[in-house]
Amino acid sequence: MKLSLGPIPYFWTREAVLDFYTRVAGSPVDIVYLGETVCSKRRALRLPDWLDIAERLAGAGKEVVLSTLTLIEAESEVAYMRTLTENGRFAIEANDMAAVGMLEGVARFVVGPHINVYNGGTLALLARAGAKRWVMPMELDRDTLAALQAQRPAGMETEVFVFGRLPLSFSARCFTARAHNLSKDECGFRCADYPDGMALRTREDKTFLNLNGIQVQSGETYNLVHEVGALQALGVDVLRLAPQAQDLFEIVEAFRGVVDGRRESSAAAALLEPYLTGGSCDGYWHGAPGMDRLHA
Repeated sequence: MKLSLGPIPYFWTREAVLDFYTRVAGSPVDIVYLGETVCSKRRALRLPDWLDIAERLAGAGKEVVLSTLTLIEAESEVAYMRTLTENGRFAIEANDMAAVGMLEGVARFVVGPHINVYNGGTLALLARAGAKRWVMPMELDRDTLAALQAQRPAGMETEVFVFGRLPLSFSARCFTARAHNLSKDECGFRCADYPDGMALRTREDKTFLNLNGIQVQSGETYNLVHEVGALQALGVDVLRLAPQAQDLFEIVEAFRGVVDGRRESSAAAALLEPYLTGGSCDGYWHGAPGMDRLHA
């Protein structure tokens, strides 16, 4: 079973991104997803920069995948996506059906978690279009995964998100800008002030949500370290972790130990506890409300 690192969801400085991927090159992850998936206004890095990072990671033995935007709103974003899909060197993670249309019959690609794959018919359709791997939508449970695994087309790999804040929705509005009484067009890139998103709490001071520009995330951290054995038994090929500004490499090591059989999941859970900003949740996996924590 492989470990993957999803694309950075937050707006970090150019220097922070470059330093991060320098460390990723020496980490025990097998697959790295690169690129901006949330907001096209975030241009600290251009496509040549991402391709340069990709080459360095490939040279370090990583499988590199370039990820597309999740919400397409402008013709310029379509043009950028087309340039990305035609890079001719690296595989693409399609987070929008427009990207699937561009890639169909042209190149093998990864179906991102934001494309609604809820049944075997959809999996078969995407496999015919050229998908080599699909990432299970975060809201699906273990029973649905088991059913989809039984219908999975030959040669199709399965990837499951196992750690990080859950991306719950995307909007044409920018929530971070609105929180500062700014319009989206005049946002001043306030999301850069929150390298792990802007935490929201209820009036009772309980964890609620996390704002990340046009994206809303869970306030809790999704954590399936206890379920690695179950995921292996279901034939899952790749476990995905989400980048975060702090402690990411300690988190990677904890999961790597469980996947390789060098560490018990309970011991890894204890190691991860200090890194669970906002607490942890695993409700979706059990078919319950996502914010629930059902594995004590």
